[in-house]
Amino acid sequence: MTDAKGKRIFEWGKTALIVVLVLSALLLGWQTGLFNEFFGSLPFFGDTPRQGTPGISGVEFKEAARPLAIVITNENAERYGIKYDTVARNAVYDRMSSILGEALGSASAPMEISEDEWRQALSCIGVYFEYVRPVSLSVLDGWLGVRLPDAVEDAPVRRVFVAFGEDRGKVYYQNSDSELFFVAETATAAGKAQELDVYTPNGTQFSFETGISNAETTPYAILLPGISDHQVVRASVSHSAEEMVAIVIDSMGYTIETSTPRYDSDGTLVRVGIQFNIRADVYGRVMYRRTEILPETGMMQTLNDGGVIERARAIVTEILGNMDSGAEAFYESLEYGERGSRSVVFGYYIAGGRIDLYEDAYAAKVTFVGDTITEMEIVLRSFSHSGEYTRLPRERQAFAAADGEFLLSYSDTGQELLQPFWGKYS
Repeated sequence: MTDAKGKRIFEWGKTALIVVLVLSALLLGWQTGLFNEFFGSLPFFGDTPRQGTPGISGVEFKEAARPLAIVITNENAERYGIKYDTVARNAVYDRMSSILGEALGSASAPMEISEDEWRQALSCIGVYFEYVRPVSLSVLDGWLGVRLPDAVEDAPVRRVFVAFGEDRGKVYYQNSDSELFFVAETATAAGKAQELDVYTPNGTQFSFETGISNAETTPYAILLPGISDHQVVRASVSHSAEEMVAIVIDSMGYTIETSTPRYDSDGTLVRVGIQFNIRADVYGRVMYRRTEILPETGMMQTLNDGGVIERARAIVTEILGNMDSGAEAFYESLEYGERGSRSVVFGYYIAGGRIDLYEDAYAAKVTFVGDTITEMEIVLRSFSHSGEYTRLPRERQAFAAADGEFLLSYSDTGQELLQPFWGKYS
């Protein structure tokens, strides 16, 4: 009996110890916010229905755009440039993005420089990144996982160049609004130059180096010699209107709400719920509008511009991931509207070119009031390489004939095959 009683006491003691440990872990979890994300995603704990990134108060930043072109300059001032091979460009960026992040994260107070100094710097050993649309430094640092130093004022940039020095490097950039040039010292060391040796120069030049007559009006166009064949792209609506609407409803967090479907005379599917109205046309364009009246807490603006861009990127990525679009959806602009609304605009890109959609539609446009998505327009088209190529005038020829900067483009007006052409940059 004594042994049995002792075993029971021992088991009670173990149970009590486990309870104490579990309670301690729960208390620690609440204090550190460990469970906020989990409980915040549940209907009884969250403040509002999920908007693509359920139940989070903070934002995990991921890049909403990548450079459309990257140029690497070696110690002999010879260059390797990449633009039209998406796989190769992504491989270069994955290898070089840490260089850009380190440069911005360790930058000292920038100094304004002349355009001549900027041009001279472009012949130094280093890496040049060109985005298709300006991106604020304060947004870019979030994508790169660094914190912009207080000494660096925010600015929109399309062109950034990281030059390697013996002891310290330098980061150069052009402010897209003022068109002025700046330089800041960074912690980037000469040892990074070894990472550039794997890239064989391919004769890439900036237009101001070519002597072409109109180069001074567009001096920083990146010209790749020897490339004249560009891919023909196949386009289609790969999902039915019902499937597209279901994907959007699920991504917006309305999976348990009933809605009434109907078809308009032009074939557009309309679904009206208590909280939303969604339309999907035969072209693949889906329009979402929140109809539920926002509470005052829903009108509060706690996200900065970078946070809004990231929330938009998350929901667009989720929807397009379910659709397997085949193209990259890159952030293009942030627009400000009535009632303090902010709209994040994305464009489709493939094979180094922009896809111009029917009726000037965006790949996606996500509108926020406060921190809540109130409207969204997203074009759910699928794109793929057809295996065919079209020969275009070489870049130097196209640049000589162009009136300003140009961009490889595809026009999608509903046809199956999209032919490449040189389009005016706007």
